[in-house]
Amino acid sequence: MKNKISQEEQEQIISILKVRFEKNLSRHADIDWTKVETKLIANPEKLWSLLQMEKTEGEPDVVAYDKSTNEYIFFDCVAESPKARRSLCYDRKALDSRKEHKPKNSAVDMTAEMGIELLTEEQYRQLQELGNFDTKTSSWIATPEDVRKLGGAVFCDFRYGRVFLYHNGAESYYAARGFRGCLKI
Repeated sequence: MKNKISQEEQEQIISILKVRFEKNLSRHADIDWTKVETKLIANPEKLWSLLQMEKTEGEPDVVAYDKSTNEYIFFDCVAESPKARRSLCYDRKALDSRKEHKPKNSAVDMTAEMGIELLTEEQYRQLQELGNFDTKTSSWIATPEDVRKLGGAVFCDFRYGRVFLYHNGAESYYAARGFRGCLKI
């Protein structure tokens, strides 16, 4: 029963998210938790995705509200790239191209399985305005199609008080590189 969430799991993830919301008010100073919770309860498939983000150690939290779409935006807010999402190449094409020492999955495939999206460069920079993330790790981000067509993929980290954007072969993977996700609800 993929993407199904029990009532108990719904209550559990809502409780975790509420505690995190209250603990990190600076991330969402103008957002009312009761409105977020109402949206969460009305969208169990999105709750399932948030549960997957939590299970893979992403510590999802509300970071914005988009008035034009009436959506709350959640990012992975764990200090370092989520542990359970590291050592992944960028996408399926990259994974299939590896002849040996294949990683267990790819960042793009895993986001699709979880029902979330990779952070864009703009979103990654927005995340860094909320704190210092990836000071020891790095995270794959959504790669522009023209870069991907040439075999590359991009990732970011935060060093020396600034965000750095890098490139690598999409088939590469490292123990300290994972990915951060975004979910709109």
